[in-house]
Amino acid sequence: MRKIIFAAAAAGAALTLTACGETAETADETVDAVEADTEANMEAAGAAMEEGMAEGEAMMEEGAAAVEGAVEEAEANMEAAAE
Repeated sequence: MRKIIFAAAAAGAALTLTACGETAETADETVDAVEADTEANMEAAGAAMEEGMAEGEAMMEEGAAAVEGAVEEAEANMEAAAE
């Protein structure tokens, strides 16, 4: 009877170790996937920031050109009115 209990305990321990080994492998795979996802998300965020900065610069340049044009037009109107 003791031998049967001991054999069952040994089998249970072996199954537990196997399950832990698979869990460790799954955990390693999960960590690798999370690291890859994080890296991809950071690259995408960096690209989005660069794109946003480029768009902001373009908008500022367009706004500056519009203001410059309005100033030139106002100067011309003032000169015409002074004559």
